[in-house]
Amino acid sequence: MDTTRAEPVGYPFNRAEDLELDERYATARAGRTLVRVTMPYGEDGWLASRHEDVRFVLGDQRFSRAAAAAAGLAEPRTSPQTVGPGVILSMDPPEHSRVRRLAGKAFTHRNVERLRPKAKQVANDLVDRMVEHGSPVDLIENFASPLPVTMICTMLGVPVADQHQFLDWSEVFASATTLSEAETQQRLGSLVGYMSELLRQRQEEPADDLLSGLVLARDQDDRFTADEILSLAIVLLGAGHENITSQIPNFVYTLLRHPEELARLRADPELVPQAVEELMRYIPLGLGPVLARYALVDVEVGGVLVRAGEPVVASLGSANRDEDVFERADELDLTRHPGPHVGFGHGPHHCLGAALARMEMQIALETLLERFPDLRIAVPEEELKWRTGTFMRSVVELPITW
Repeated sequence: MDTTRAEPVGYPFNRAEDLELDERYATARAGRTLVRVTMPYGEDGWLASRHEDVRFVLGDQRFSRAAAAAAGLAEPRTSPQTVGPGVILSMDPPEHSRVRRLAGKAFTHRNVERLRPKAKQVANDLVDRMVEHGSPVDLIENFASPLPVTMICTMLGVPVADQHQFLDWSEVFASATTLSEAETQQRLGSLVGYMSELLRQRQEEPADDLLSGLVLARDQDDRFTADEILSLAIVLLGAGHENITSQIPNFVYTLLRHPEELARLRADPELVPQAVEELMRYIPLGLGPVLARYALVDVEVGGVLVRAGEPVVASLGSANRDEDVFERADELDLTRHPGPHVGFGHGPHHCLGAALARMEMQIALETLLERFPDLRIAVPEEELKWRTGTFMRSVVELPITW
């Protein structure tokens, strides 16, 4: 067991200006151990890069999210902001298990599938508007952004007339440095105020939506507090919009760079669900891990003794390219069996909205393939501009033509 503390290396490895996985991850995995890293903010920590180590850290209850939030630790991170206590992302079992269990009563696969026809209608309406506008048109502004915000707002029960506000508010969840602290707090305050009023309305008059479902969810005498519902709804909004808004253009960009795989998908649209899983595995969405886990006791991981109180960051993108788990891991293969990818995380904090995200991305791919048989990027690739100052990687705009 290695108990040494090597000089930490700068992290994150990935560049914001592309979707490549930095080659230093392969070097880290080849070492079959953890790597000591320094991130832009917070203390030094350990990086888990192998699939086995990532799943271990994310799934073992000896690693805690709540410890960092409760103690106000300077956890290693890419952003000046941290996730405070009381948010589901900062909870540990049994408190986290209780919130997940109650939320699961409203946030079910069945409820998501009930929304599939609505998602298809929204996607086709958005394409109709793009066709009416004529090419070229920005796929993000006109499709990738409004589709998920409409769906999560529909699921939560946000009136259609108010949904446009969520486009600005949701930027808070992806921003690392693009928004100032004052801008972040202003937008977050507006969002909290709006959702608090909507929650009050649902408590008085429940409707057929997720917010009402959270109000009514109970397990014997256990039920959500108003603060827990509000916090969970806001987290779902952030995850339900920004991740998918980034991944839809990433999917299109990646498929257009792999014309043989795109042709395979066009020839067999039944591959779409499988293609979504492979694209989730293949594309390293994040610039680097967002949330650290703290060891509650001394734990051995990858031959390293992680001492109690030390943080570990786990790279999902690197785990999804682990050659020990995925044959030809650096190749995109839409016929690949989905396998144990960790694109939606792993363990207690596995993405609560994974079913919704999968459904929306399937609908997005289906609709774009059906409606645009000759879809292509309208500008040379070198003219594309990439988002900076955010947790997730994507182009600022993706002008398309057909």
